[in-house]
Amino acid sequence: MINNKKVVVVLPAYNAERTLEQTFREIAGEVDTCILVDDYSADATAVLARRLGLQVHVHERNRGYGGNQKTCYAAALDAGADVVVMLHPDYQYSPRLVEPMASMIAHGVYDIVLGSRILGGGALKGGMPRYKYIANRALTLTQNLALGAKLSEYHTGLRAYSREMLLSLPFNANSEDFVFDNQLLAQCVYLGARIGEVSCPTRYFPEASSINLRRSIVYGCGVLKTTADFVAARIGLYRKPIFNFPPSQLKPQNARGMSISRSLESLP
Repeated sequence: MINNKKVVVVLPAYNAERTLEQTFREIAGEVDTCILVDDYSADATAVLARRLGLQVHVHERNRGYGGNQKTCYAAALDAGADVVVMLHPDYQYSPRLVEPMASMIAHGVYDIVLGSRILGGGALKGGMPRYKYIANRALTLTQNLALGAKLSEYHTGLRAYSREMLLSLPFNANSEDFVFDNQLLAQCVYLGARIGEVSCPTRYFPEASSINLRRSIVYGCGVLKTTADFVAARIGLYRKPIFNFPPSQLKPQNARGMSISRSLESLP
């Protein structure tokens, strides 16, 4: 625990057998529980995770990256998490940042903390493909202007959330694909969350997961659509389900062990 807050790390996994153990061994600090959700992998990810002592959930079919995270957060909240850190088990992001990011949430400094590959200027040196770097900067600039935020990037896969933050978001309405992350962050901005960032080293190597050019283009189009839906909801033009809640300050949630479905039923 950190500051008497239960810290749970969730690992959305798909064919992560080769990098899981290294990732898990480097998770430092006062972590209470590690939960891995295996999205119908073809390798022995789930077997290895159980051997390492993780709490494991296995999808009976491949649901996609967003569907995986929905299960991750439901399991973490049901486990009584006060702080939830989402870490990719492919070792692309540094597990050693889990503790400092969780600490910022546990001490009430932020509602969400992002591990940014852009802060510190090491993204390209760490192997990020140049086309992905350019797309990252262009999409981030577009969203900062449209959403009225000042973030260094919207596309990181290392994030920490407070329990109250997750319970305030209708994220079950989000995509089951990669754009889920961007939708979730846009929802946080829409709700007026306090968002912090820490510099995160970038690692691109053959074993690390990375979407190809075609999927990157699909993701980029999804980001632009999310941005348009955000603006439309804010000005009252129309409201998609992912923004079907009023843009107001977070309301504390005291219940522990509440499931996602129950928490969403309480939303307006």
